[in-house]
Amino acid sequence: MILDNHWILEIFILAISIIFSILIINIFFYILKKVDRDEKFFNFFKLKNPLIFISFLALFITITNIFESEIIRINTVTSIIKIIVIFNFTWLSISFVNVLNDYLYQIFNLSKKDNIKERKIVTQIQYIKSVLIFLIIIISCSLILISFDSLKNIGVGLITSVGVLGIVIGFAAQKSFSNLLAGFQIAFTQPIRIDDVVVVEKEWGRVEEITLTYVVVCIWDQRRLILPISYFIDTPFQNWTRSSADILGTVFFYVDYKIPILEIKQEFRKILESSELWDEKVGILQVTDTTEKTMELRGIVSAKDSPQLWDLRCYVREKMIEYIQKRYPDNLPKTRLEFSNKLN
Repeated sequence: MILDNHWILEIFILAISIIFSILIINIFFYILKKVDRDEKFFNFFKLKNPLIFISFLALFITITNIFESEIIRINTVTSIIKIIVIFNFTWLSISFVNVLNDYLYQIFNLSKKDNIKERKIVTQIQYIKSVLIFLIIIISCSLILISFDSLKNIGVGLITSVGVLGIVIGFAAQKSFSNLLAGFQIAFTQPIRIDDVVVVEKEWGRVEEITLTYVVVCIWDQRRLILPISYFIDTPFQNWTRSSADILGTVFFYVDYKIPILEIKQEFRKILESSELWDEKVGILQVTDTTEKTMELRGIVSAKDSPQLWDLRCYVREKMIEYIQKRYPDNLPKTRLEFSNKLN
């Protein structure tokens, strides 16, 4: 009967709450947009929807109390409102964590060439974000369960068997806990970071994402290699950008013994100097081995990062082969046969 007598008032309160909550929040963000000309707080506009919802709840409860509406005193309605409030604060908290994460990503920009400091901080930020969202969801679910008296009794019953339950959960979640601890270790000791160049499972790629339980490596051909986070604690792997993005690479040539070494070295240097990929730190050509058929020439070159190094190695290899073909075509590797005219 309460709902039948007051349905017009409740609809009026609901409509007023919706209209004013949308109006207030839109005015606030309109002013913020005008003030924030440099768009420093652009990411905070993602909080608009959860703020509208929470302002609606606040207005609805306030206006209902002002008009002394009986609907707010119904136990079922009160319980529903409690759950909605908890859900809304969960939504707002997670949105705020995401906004803060995006804001920090803008400050610590990974597009810089020398971005070791940025990669270190972004790795920690990403892991802390995952942990915070996990904790927010756990706390919210706990608050919802506590709001029901029947579930409180279930909780008391579970406490009496917490010893056995703890042992069961411990064995069942042993791997998950080890991954969680490995994640903390990686986030703060940082054997890998976001955007690090690594070689894992004989594949070259960049660390794209680090979650609570796994790591995503973007391989050079755009495939994704998904590895458990404990892999980077238990298994040896190569990190090409651990302390610096600078890297050395080799280029091998096999030529005949007649080729003039000095001229080849001079041409090798000219090729390096003609390329913008070379960082001018290391550029050496040496005879590193000999066989009965050829000489092995090894060039060592350096670049700012591994993608540029790969392109530089290919460039040097192509230009050196082209030079040898034009200038010393007879000095490419060959097989010699000698015939004797002596008769037994």
